[in-house]
Amino acid sequence: MDGQLLLVLLLLLLGASGPWGQGPGPEGPSEELLKEEFPEEEVTEEENGILVLSRRTLARALQEHPALLVEFYAPWCGPCKVLAPEYSKAAALLAAELATARLAKVDGHAEPELTEEFSVTEYPTLKFFRDGDRLHPEEYTGPREAEGIAEWLRRRVGSSATRLENEEGARALIDAQDVVVIGFFRDLQDEDAAAFLALAQDALDMTFGLTDQPELFQKFGLTKDTVVLFKKFDEGRADFPVDEELGLDQGNLSRFLLTHSMHLVTEFNSQTSPKIFAAKIPNHLLLFINQTLAPHQELLAGFGEAAPPFRGQVLFVVVDVGADNDHVLRYFGLGAEEAPTLRFIDMDTTKKYAPAAGELVTAATITAFCHAVLSGQVKPYHLSQEVPPDWDQQPLKTLVGKNFEQVAFDETKNVFIKFYAPWCPHCKEMAPAWEALAEKYKDHEDIVIAELDATANELEAFAVHSFPTLKYFPAGPGRKVIDYKSTRDLETFSKFLDSGGQLPAEEPTEEPVAPFPETPANSTTGPKEEL
Repeated sequence: MDGQLLLVLLLLLLGASGPWGQGPGPEGPSEELLKEEFPEEEVTEEENGILVLSRRTLARALQEHPALLVEFYAPWCGPCKVLAPEYSKAAALLAAELATARLAKVDGHAEPELTEEFSVTEYPTLKFFRDGDRLHPEEYTGPREAEGIAEWLRRRVGSSATRLENEEGARALIDAQDVVVIGFFRDLQDEDAAAFLALAQDALDMTFGLTDQPELFQKFGLTKDTVVLFKKFDEGRADFPVDEELGLDQGNLSRFLLTHSMHLVTEFNSQTSPKIFAAKIPNHLLLFINQTLAPHQELLAGFGEAAPPFRGQVLFVVVDVGADNDHVLRYFGLGAEEAPTLRFIDMDTTKKYAPAAGELVTAATITAFCHAVLSGQVKPYHLSQEVPPDWDQQPLKTLVGKNFEQVAFDETKNVFIKFYAPWCPHCKEMAPAWEALAEKYKDHEDIVIAELDATANELEAFAVHSFPTLKYFPAGPGRKVIDYKSTRDLETFSKFLDSGGQLPAEEPTEEPVAPFPETPANSTTGPKEEL
C-alpha cells in the first residue's frame, strides 16, 4: 500500500472527517482530503468512448458522469475478452443516442485497492454508479451483449415504462411489439406503480407502459389496478389484478409475465432456450419430431390442443430432431430415429419420464401422460450404457448404470468409484493417479477401483453434480457411502483405502471440480473467472 493511501486511511481511523472527533462521517473522506492526497488526473478515454479509470481518476469520473457503468476486468481473463467487443458496441450505441450513461473499465489486476473497495471477487464484474454515489453501486445483472447492456442502462437513466395518456398512444404501443405490458394504476405515485416500474427495469425482453387515465381503464374493461400483458399470439391478453390489501407482489408478477409471455408451445432453439429455462416452470414436456416430415408436423395440432390447461404448470416444448439438437437427444438418451416421441422432465430433480412404448401422440394421450406424471403414477427412467463385456477384465473396472448397484453395494467389497465426464479437465488430470491406484490394489480381493461416465449413465441412488466426484462404498450392510474430498494423488488415495475410508485430520481437502453442465440453456450473465 503506498504512502498516500495509508495516510488517508489513518486520517479516517483517527476521525478526521467525523463530527466532534468521534470517527469518520457516513460519507467517507471529504472531497478536500481526496483532492489533496490524490491530485486529479485527466480521465483517459478510448476511441470507442469507454473511460479507462484508476483509483486516481474514479472520483472525478463519478463527479462528471451521473450514470456510470464500470467493468472490473483482468487482461488475462477469458470471459472479459469475450465481453470486450460487446461492451464497445454498447458504448457506441449510447454515444449515438447522446445518452447520459457512460461505460468505463478498471483493470482490477493493476488496481487492487479498487477491487478491494468494491468487493470484486471475480472477473468480469460490472457495477453501476448513479449520481456519484461511490458507497452504494448497483450490481449489474443484465445481458452480456451490446443491445442488452444499452437497454439495461436506458431503463435506469430514463423511465422503464412509457406514460400513456390516451387510447391512440396505448394502441400504438401495443401494436409495436409482440408482447407489451401495461400497468393500469389509479395513482402513479403509490407503491404499486413504483414496484411495477422497478420490475420493468430488468425485464428487458418486454416493452412496458403505464397509465392512470380513467378513459383507458374503461376502454380495456378494467375497474381496479391491473397489470395487463398484451400479446399477438395464443390468448391475446392476460390480466394480473393487483391485490387491494396486499398490494403488488413483484415475485408473483414476474412469474406471471414470464409464464404468459411465452407461447403455449415453444420450439427449442438457441434463441428460445434462455427464456425456456428462465420461466422457472420446473415441468417440461418435450415433443421430439422431424419438422421435414408431414406426418410429424400433423402432431403439432394435438400437442397445442393439450397445452392450455397446463399453462404455468407444464412447459410444452417442440424439439426438431432434424435441426442442431443432438445435445438434447443425448441428454434424454434418444436417437433421431425414435421420433416422434414424448419425454417429460422435472427440472428441479432432473428426473425424466417416458410414455408407454408405442403409444400414439394425440391430445388425449398427451393430457393423460401429463396427469399421470404429475400425480406420481409414472416412474422415472435412468440413462445407462450397455455393460461392456470386458468391464471387469482390467484393474480399473468400468461401471455403467446397469451394473452400478450390483458392484457398488456388494457387501463383500470395498468399492472406490470415480464419477467423471469425458470433457472434464480435472478428470483427465487425475486419470493417471486413478489408473495407478487400480494397478496397486488389483490383487486385493476385497477392494474394487472403478469409474463411471456420469454424463451417459444416471443413478437412482443419487445424482452427480460435479466432476470428478469420488465416492467410497465400504463393505458391509447398510448401503453406506463416503464422499472423498481430499487430495487427488496416489499417496493420499492409498492412505484413504488403507484406513478404511478415513484420512488424518491434517490432510488437505477440496480440490477443484467442474460443475455438471446445465441442460441446454444460455446464461444471461455469462461466464466469470475468480480472482
